Amino acid sequence: MNARVILKGLALILSLALLGYLFKTSDLGSSVNEAWIDARVRGHGVNGALLFLLMGGIFTAIGLPRQVIAFLGGYAFNIALGTLLGALAALLGCMLSFFYARLFGKGLLRARLGERAGRFDRFIHDHPFSMTVLIRLLPVGSNLLTNLAAGISSIRPLYFFSGTVLGYLPQTLVFALVGSGVHIAPVLKLTLAIALFLVSMALGVYLYRRRGGAALDQTLGERETGR
Repeated sequence: MNARVILKGLALILSLALLGYLFKTSDLGSSVNEAWIDARVRGHGVNGALLFLLMGGIFTAIGLPRQVIAFLGGYAFNIALGTLLGALAALLGCMLSFFYARLFGKGLLRARLGERAGRFDRFIHDHPFSMTVLIRLLPVGSNLLTNLAAGISSIRPLYFFSGTVLGYLPQTLVFALVGSGVHIAPVLKLTLAIALFLVSMALGVYLYRRRGGAALDQTLGERETGR
């Protein structure tokens, strides 16, 4: 093992430790809620929007649910802006964990995720953009593991990020709608959210059938259900 690998491993361990320390000693985790939005984001213009993006990016980069950020985006802004900023925040989190794996964790993560990254490579090889959209549309697996596996795979960042943000949009819209203060009946709001979710699922199933469901099942097979 050469010095470069050792230094990268130490950088990975130290940065994870620092992130954990900052998360425990600050309000990064427990305070990302409506009260925090009211105090720090709403009414703060561009600075509030940038803070929302930064916090949302950090929040999702460590594997916490992007749906929460979408909900808070709808709560803090209108539906359109909340959807846009919620999707951009989730994309920022995706980029952070992707490049984290690609720059620092390639050696260490390959021992744990190497087989998964290999399946990911084979799955997206011919159609990296559309396959990434498909993975993001279906609400299965862990976003964090997908980002890490992609980071140590051979996929080009442009395809992965553009497919990711497009695949994120439908669910982000659903949760931004639920979190928004739009003045429609709660039952109608819930009905619209469910309808939008079903439309996004139908699109995912369509792509799933066209692009090879068995290959996707194998790619996602060992990933935990969740975020």
